[in-house]
Amino acid sequence: MRRVTASATSADMPAKPASGWHTIRRVAPYLWPDGQAWVKRRVLAALSFLLMAKLVSVSTPYLYKLAVDTLAGEAPDTGMILGLGAVGLVVAYGLARLGAVVFGELRDAVFVRVGQRAIRRLAIETFTHIHQLSLRYHITRKTGGLSRIIERGVKGVDFLLRFLLFSIGPLILELTMVAVIFAFVFGWAYAAVVVVTIALYVWFTFAVTEWRVKLRREMNDQDTDANQKAIDSLLNFETVKYFNAEAREADRYDGAMRQYEAAAVKTGLSLSFLNVGQSFLITTGLVIVMAMSALGVRAGTLTVGDFVMVNAYMIQITLPLNFLGTVYREIRQALVDMGEMFGLLGQPAEVVDAPNAAALRISGGEIVFDNVRFRYEAEREILMGISFRVAPGERVALVGTSGSGKSTIGRLLFRFYDIQEGSIRIDGQDIREVTQDSLHQAIGVVPQDTVLFNDTILYNIAYGRAGASREEIEAAAKAARIHDFVLRLPQGYDTVVGERGLKLSGGEKQRVGIARTLLKNPPILVLDEATSALDTQTERSIQESLREMGQGRSVITIAHRLSTIADADQIIVLEEGRIVEQGRHEDLLARRGRYAQMWERQSAEEEATTVEAAE
Repeated sequence: MRRVTASATSADMPAKPASGWHTIRRVAPYLWPDGQAWVKRRVLAALSFLLMAKLVSVSTPYLYKLAVDTLAGEAPDTGMILGLGAVGLVVAYGLARLGAVVFGELRDAVFVRVGQRAIRRLAIETFTHIHQLSLRYHITRKTGGLSRIIERGVKGVDFLLRFLLFSIGPLILELTMVAVIFAFVFGWAYAAVVVVTIALYVWFTFAVTEWRVKLRREMNDQDTDANQKAIDSLLNFETVKYFNAEAREADRYDGAMRQYEAAAVKTGLSLSFLNVGQSFLITTGLVIVMAMSALGVRAGTLTVGDFVMVNAYMIQITLPLNFLGTVYREIRQALVDMGEMFGLLGQPAEVVDAPNAAALRISGGEIVFDNVRFRYEAEREILMGISFRVAPGERVALVGTSGSGKSTIGRLLFRFYDIQEGSIRIDGQDIREVTQDSLHQAIGVVPQDTVLFNDTILYNIAYGRAGASREEIEAAAKAARIHDFVLRLPQGYDTVVGERGLKLSGGEKQRVGIARTLLKNPPILVLDEATSALDTQTERSIQESLREMGQGRSVITIAHRLSTIADADQIIVLEEGRIVEQGRHEDLLARRGRYAQMWERQSAEEEATTVEAAE
């Protein structure tokens, strides 16, 4: 017997956001992937265009200086350095400005495919991972908040890839080149002013931005909460209407938006403070350098062209420095958003395949529950030593009061959860030792509450088996007694069912779900209150279809109405997580025990309902 000690599950532990450096390390492989030579070529080409753009950009103010000196007549031979006159220098200046833009656009054009490919790969990786997380995790998480984390994280990837590679690095390169030019052309005093100004600017920007990140994270939390409340309310539209709760829902949503508003105001005010501080620092540095160059012109040590060049360089670095503030803020926020997404990717799956797990081999479909103990939470045990056997091709029914553990048995067989003690075997194979994919392929489930995709009836039935033909889909619909209903619809099988199938009645949704499982054609069936939403006449007709489908298959039927399972090969009566009775219908009635009491009560209720209908 395999025993598993209780421990914290993945759902019990919230996803911890990844750190900034960890996030950058996670993104790096998407820029330089192994075995993807074309990606590496594009990255290298983009970097080459980037370098050319910066070289041309740094040379532009020097061409401006030469043109001014030539026109001013202060250095009549300066134009001869390039063999150009004043007009030629002006043209060269214009071409240099154009060249910087062209090389920058070529850089973006070459890199865009790399960036979009990285976004797609991360998005599908996240999407796939979420589907691998346990049912427990999805029950405890809020779907609206989860989708918001993914949305912000994927957007952050594009921004980070583009600006971390093509803004921060190039900016550092350009600032270094300008400082070197100032040191060699004008002297170390000019370079010192530039370096100190940039250092103070960067320090102030980073310090204030770190403060703003906390405010932004709070704003994100409020945004996620408001979005979740909106989605939750809309998904429960009918319930809201039933209880005249429109105003209550509006107040609830407005309360969340009020908190978001307060956080957004703090974020906006902090941005204004940052912008004013940045402008003060950069303007101070600009004025100091311009004053120094003006004194040099008056003393005759510098030309007017030198004065203009100093101004042009300072303006040229001012623009990217202003941009640095925005870029750093956005990169920092992108790291926060992506950190949440990578934290989600780091969330371990509770149910995983065992090492070297083999595919499930179905020989007859025997199902054995051997002393199974299970709890959702450590302090509350749901199943207490459950043992029973479903022989190949046998139909076994599980009955009992609500909360007795009937549906839990179906979920454990499908391995939505792993048990704490005992074992569950199919044809002698412990389901924890086989691949989940092969296990899920072998089991067909018709749940009590069938949920449909917001797509056509054809799509929802065809979901049962990929690649099924139209004839096979319609045959499954006929077996589920829904084909004629579908043909009466204006769009037939192309009718869109609405979100979660809200355009169909409960019985119609259930029949679509049954058709979907019929199409899957699995060797093992789990019918979890499969006909609970149907009227008596429709239920009887579908029961015939389910019986036909169950021929030669092992079937576990979870039922509330005992009349639907009276012909089962074996009936198991559960109460508070234990088996209290087990046998055929006639034998259990003869015992005059718990099952007989349930049968008599339901028979009396059905008889009373029949009398009332007749009157």
